[in-house]
Amino acid sequence: MDSLDQLRADIIASRKCPRLVEWREQVAREKRAAFRDWEYWGRPVPGFGDPDARLVIVGLAPAAHGGNRTGRIFTGDRSGDWLFAALYGAGFANQPTSEHRDDGLRLTDAYVTAVVHCAPPGNRPTIEERDNCTPYLERELRLLANWRVIVALGGFAYVSVTQLLGLRRRPPFAHGVEAGLPDGRTLIGCYHPSQQNTFTGKLTVPMFDAVFARARTLIGQA
Repeated sequence: MDSLDQLRADIIASRKCPRLVEWREQVAREKRAAFRDWEYWGRPVPGFGDPDARLVIVGLAPAAHGGNRTGRIFTGDRSGDWLFAALYGAGFANQPTSEHRDDGLRLTDAYVTAVVHCAPPGNRPTIEERDNCTPYLERELRLLANWRVIVALGGFAYVSVTQLLGLRRRPPFAHGVEAGLPDGRTLIGCYHPSQQNTFTGKLTVPMFDAVFARARTLIGQA
């Protein structure tokens, strides 16, 4: 039988995309000066969280010096600072920070993953690389049998999830947009907490927090 543990092992062992394998390992060797004392993870980064989660957060891919360094998605970078602070504020996390795999962070009723599990050059995976990883996300959503709400961070994740779920008539991506599924589940689009969005004010803390407050409300109504 399939399991989240088996899925995690399969993701970590993956070498499906030569360009991504080369890049993630190059970054792990060369490192960033600020992290020169770290032993980089340098492998595909699996999802993590509560196996009984009703909320699933889907991002784009690990950051080269974030998840690719720490081995945990959205951990050790600015985007993760935003995400886990918001999850903490909405009651899905036991602490507002995520710095490394053994920092004590625990998620309750939430699970965090990504469309692509390797750090891509320029944060831009190709369509082929996305399609290589999609079966992992499909398995993940099947194994997370209790999910009621998905928050897709960014347009890439939003489109990828709608295609995976078979939503032929989806609302255009926008911050806070909701797409209802026939079984009563909900997909919420959200601007990605990248520095490009947070530094310019396109995404603010109240905007981001509101998405997870809405997710909490939808879960409570389910």
